[in-house]
Amino acid sequence: MTRFIFITGGVVSSLGKGLCSASLGALLQARGYRVRLRKLDPYLNVDPGTMSPYQHGEVYVTDDGAETDLDLGHYERFTGVSSRGSDSVTTGRIYSNVIAKERRGDYLGGTVQVIPHVTDAIKEFITSDITDEDFILCEIGGTVGDIESLPFLEAIRQLGNELGEERTLFMHLTLVPFISAAGELKTKPTQHSVKELLGLGIQPDILMCRIDRPLPQSDRRKIALFCNVREEAVIPAMDVDTIYHVPISYHDEGLDTQVCKHFKLPTDKEPDLTRWFDIVNHVRKPEGEVTIAVVGKYVQLKDAYKSLSEALEHGGIANRVKVKLDWIDSEIFEREDAVSHLEHVDGILVPGGFGERGAQGKIEAAKFARERKVPYFGICFGMQMAVIEAARNIAGIAKASSTEFGPTPDAVVGLMTEWTKGNEVQRRTSETDKGGTMRLGAYPCALKTGSRVAEIYGSPSISERHRHRYEVNINYKKDLEKTGLTFSGMSPDGVLPEIVEYPDHPWFVGVQFHPELKSKPFEPHPLFTSFIAAAVQQSRLV
Repeated sequence: MTRFIFITGGVVSSLGKGLCSASLGALLQARGYRVRLRKLDPYLNVDPGTMSPYQHGEVYVTDDGAETDLDLGHYERFTGVSSRGSDSVTTGRIYSNVIAKERRGDYLGGTVQVIPHVTDAIKEFITSDITDEDFILCEIGGTVGDIESLPFLEAIRQLGNELGEERTLFMHLTLVPFISAAGELKTKPTQHSVKELLGLGIQPDILMCRIDRPLPQSDRRKIALFCNVREEAVIPAMDVDTIYHVPISYHDEGLDTQVCKHFKLPTDKEPDLTRWFDIVNHVRKPEGEVTIAVVGKYVQLKDAYKSLSEALEHGGIANRVKVKLDWIDSEIFEREDAVSHLEHVDGILVPGGFGERGAQGKIEAAKFARERKVPYFGICFGMQMAVIEAARNIAGIAKASSTEFGPTPDAVVGLMTEWTKGNEVQRRTSETDKGGTMRLGAYPCALKTGSRVAEIYGSPSISERHRHRYEVNINYKKDLEKTGLTFSGMSPDGVLPEIVEYPDHPWFVGVQFHPELKSKPFEPHPLFTSFIAAAVQQSRLV
């Protein structure tokens, strides 16, 4: 029997519903249960694929090619369960499906309304594509009181009635702020948030209270009384020094015990949290430190590179070192010399991005890393800029560029117009819609025997997730390899370059895919592990 846990939030956004959901999933896993996590986002975009990183943070891509909210990255990193396109939905996608049904005549001429048609579509999403999972955890985006969230809240209210309390649990995350001028915690925001939820017909079973200090028993009792929740079901969600301590912290406060009690499941056996204690110990007791420069164009908002920063930390965990990130706006290298900003770092990572802005700065970063023998990791756009740098400065192709920046006589990087996905040929043109039309999801890659990446992966073939429209032009492969740049990873048909490296460099690798999307704290991605290991060696040379 599959049980459903619905996680809502109130008072303010960015309280950490995603981490809360992921941590509860990890705790239920540690008790031996099978879990799946889902995100219901209230915005009208069909998916976050066309949204600016400044608007929504990074776009997380699943194996099956869905562009999703960054919280799905938390879900995967904490549980190891691969997300699917069926684990993420938006208001835009729901309405799009409903309107498509109306156009086909599926509603038999009836008036299409939010209730029941939209809410039925939401319930269908929540309960579909389920196999043998014991728990489905559904996070509702936004905060209670948002107009956009109302159909989703109504849908889960209906499901609560239809499935009964033996199969559903409502968990609400709120803020308990400390007012320094008064010198006390305030429970009113939580009370008002729960009142709003009750007005929509949902009684929370568990309250998660985001707080930066211990929650006194008197305040816990007060919240329980005013919110009609059992006192032991008021759970403090304390700030911690590392997000990987959150599952341990929640367990200590009794979250998983309360969930099991609600569903009348045994609580006598303690969950196995060994892996989380090990990870936290590695984070808190590093044996050294390395500095990695992340040269990007969205560095003002760290959530734009959420999976990337986590993957770098995982590489540090694997090498027992602390990874200090130096976020550098790539545009600065278009005005100033790269040396003054990069000579102190142990490694340089140039991440993905779109558009010409900041591109020259990324090229300068790749040049600095190549010439100064500093470990370099180029991801997606970062790989393309490294190839353009080699074409311009070594191969002598002065006008080498990308068609993403406009017409160019030497399109070393160009728009992909055709590729194979499974048994189907995908075709695109410059006039194709932007949303959902990139090369998305997991694709195989064949590694060159004896190459650095083949040694790192320990396998002749790999599968990694992609999200891009432009690709290194295979027609320039011979000229580029004469410069010493090796194409060490190719699509199985040999048409699409996937990985480049300099064999005579301490560590210089560019990849067209996004390896950060598959890294986990308990299973660091091999490329990030190797990159940080090279940075450790570099730090000893300085």
